[in-house]
Amino acid sequence: MFLEMDVIILSKIKIFGLGGLSESGKNSYVVEVDNDIFIFDAGIKFASGNLLGIDYIVPDFSYLVKNRKRIKGLFITHGHKENMGAVKDLIEDLPELKIYATKYTRFELIEDGVKEENIVLIKPHKKIPFGENSIFPIAVSHSAPDAVMFVVNTKDGAIAYTGDFIIDPSMSGAYDMDLGKIAYVGKQGVLCLLSESSFAEKDGHTSPKHRLVDFYSNVINHHDKRILFSVLPDHLYTIAEIFEAAANSHRKIVIMGKRLQNVVNFSKKEGYLEFNPEILGDLSNVNDVNAILLIMDDKTTPYANISKILNGYDKYVTLKNTDTIVFAEPRYDSTEKILVRLQNDLAMFGCDIETIPKDKEILHHASREDLMIMIKLLNPKFYMPVKGEYRYMVNNADIASTLKIPDSNILLKQNGDVVTFEDGKLIDNFARVKVDDVLIDGSSNDDVGDLVIKDREMLSENGIVLISATIDKRDKVLIVGPEVTTRGFIYVKDSQDMIKEIKHICEEIINSNITPKYVDFNQIKVEIREKLGDYLYQETECKPMIIAVVQEV
Repeated sequence: MFLEMDVIILSKIKIFGLGGLSESGKNSYVVEVDNDIFIFDAGIKFASGNLLGIDYIVPDFSYLVKNRKRIKGLFITHGHKENMGAVKDLIEDLPELKIYATKYTRFELIEDGVKEENIVLIKPHKKIPFGENSIFPIAVSHSAPDAVMFVVNTKDGAIAYTGDFIIDPSMSGAYDMDLGKIAYVGKQGVLCLLSESSFAEKDGHTSPKHRLVDFYSNVINHHDKRILFSVLPDHLYTIAEIFEAAANSHRKIVIMGKRLQNVVNFSKKEGYLEFNPEILGDLSNVNDVNAILLIMDDKTTPYANISKILNGYDKYVTLKNTDTIVFAEPRYDSTEKILVRLQNDLAMFGCDIETIPKDKEILHHASREDLMIMIKLLNPKFYMPVKGEYRYMVNNADIASTLKIPDSNILLKQNGDVVTFEDGKLIDNFARVKVDDVLIDGSSNDDVGDLVIKDREMLSENGIVLISATIDKRDKVLIVGPEVTTRGFIYVKDSQDMIKEIKHICEEIINSNITPKYVDFNQIKVEIREKLGDYLYQETECKPMIIAVVQEV
């Protein structure tokens, strides 16, 4: 006789980052619950100066492509490029992927080139079921409207991912935060909380340091001539504050740039922006003595539009020395030198320059007290700092430690490190998935690769030497060349002796590899690179890129 026994089904949960850990940008996190894969955000990282010609960087999505049949969807927290800029690249590999986004985030995705049929419109506080699991979006406050955090409901407890947020009770409407819903989730039981780290080193609350209406009002009231605001179209909260500051100034606001115009028009139509339509000007108001121009900036090419105006290349705007330039956008370490040079040139032109005061925060990220409140509300068993450089993640971990979360339950991980829970218990099996940076140049979604970057570095530092020669196909004799062309290496007119020696070396190499029946083109190119490279380094201590083009006619 056999006794019937209850079958205990153990669940298995995996959490890991494809990007966003120990870096700023490229946020993309994966939560696997048994056989289901949920992706949260797919962002880009903007290229720093040492990545020559690279526009942006995206995560390596090969793991998702390999497991495409298990993916339930991609869930976007808000419409900033660091969180949704790589969606169009991911869609190239997974055209069937469903992207879940709120209304304003959907608009940003479509503007970025994502097809509308891939997007599933969601609303905060409306559960999205997936069999035994479900996703619950909760409204949070951020500089983009309709921002949400996501909660994955599993039988072993919730997995919560905050996205970007601040705690400011004065923010309402599309910027409101539902602290009650967050507290309710905490009461139900949270297994693991993934929380942003960007401002973890900053004491206190971010609010009210993010409120800048008074600063913009002061600028507008104290400068009676034309004002140019450099703004990022992604930061709608900043644009709304500029409109509010200018409301009673009797000035016309002119929106420069199609992308920025689309943002303002959509936001006005949908109620994200409130202003008297009469305040809007057009191109006929660009040269009004007291006009306010909103100049669109782009993180891919920072400050390019203001630079174009300064250098006299803009089609519509001619800079005046009576103009005031306001940089109403965040300052980043990677673009600091560009901004300082631009401000110096503007000052030499005679313009007044205004920047965000150092005691203010244009970025809406959670500072220490904000993070503490989120932890207290959700009361997670495990805590995983995400989104930020490693030192910020360490600061975030320290915050959790001060709130009595055991150090063994604080999960400091790198991209690709897999956190595994079985039946609600942490299993430290040191698993990893393949991760990498995919470098994007231009509109192609193909990875440029490290070798191309190294070539570009060599070209930028030492230049190029091109050797060309032509061999008679019938008689197997050198008939033209070798000719020497250089770019970024030496000035030819002042280096005739070196040019003659380069030709002599290459001619000897070519002739030594010609036989009456055969020309060893590959050996010619190899020897030219090696022997000529040694000679040039001996003479100049430089290593230019050497390209040999030898052909038969």
